[in-house]
Amino acid sequence: MKSLHRPDLYSWSSFNPARNIDFNGIAWIRPDGNILIDPVALSNHDWNHLQSLGGVVWIVLTNSDHVRSAKEIVDQTYAKIAGPAGEKENFPIHCDRWLSDNDELVPGLKAIELQGSKTPGELALLLEETTLITGDLIRAHKAGSLTVLPDDKLVNREEAVASVRRLAEFTQVEAVLVGDGWPVFRDGSDRLKELVATL
Repeated sequence: MKSLHRPDLYSWSSFNPARNIDFNGIAWIRPDGNILIDPVALSNHDWNHLQSLGGVVWIVLTNSDHVRSAKEIVDQTYAKIAGPAGEKENFPIHCDRWLSDNDELVPGLKAIELQGSKTPGELALLLEETTLITGDLIRAHKAGSLTVLPDDKLVNREEAVASVRRLAEFTQVEAVLVGDGWPVFRDGSDRLKELVATL
């Protein structure tokens, strides 16, 4: 796993040739139990690294298209899964907790419900006010800039744009860690405002 902009954050990836971008998993290492977000498959090296850092107690899935390797990880650990409350009726994997807007899974990790994306109630996660973690709606095909899902993938473009505008109001965001594409490690709030201006 790769060290990120904070000493308690790591990421690992799998490259998707069809979209020409990385799919990213995120690990937040914390004394009260580590949390994985949208985990892709772990190599043996990454698995051993995670175990050396204390394993995993929670997995957060931002939407049903980001189940990825959650089941395989749960089968090998005692981890619990949290998913978006907006998909509770049809989620493809068992969840131990459902997250709605402004819920905190643990102190410092707040769920933000996004509307209009390709799945109902997709989650973004705000970590201690300064790191935004996104699932599908916001992505980055080019280093240093953010984009959104194409219009033909959105359920409701107007609601999706409103969701992005809401995220751009978090003025303390330094980093935006996307599930799909390149992370932004500096001036995250500015990159979000630039994204809004293009919509």
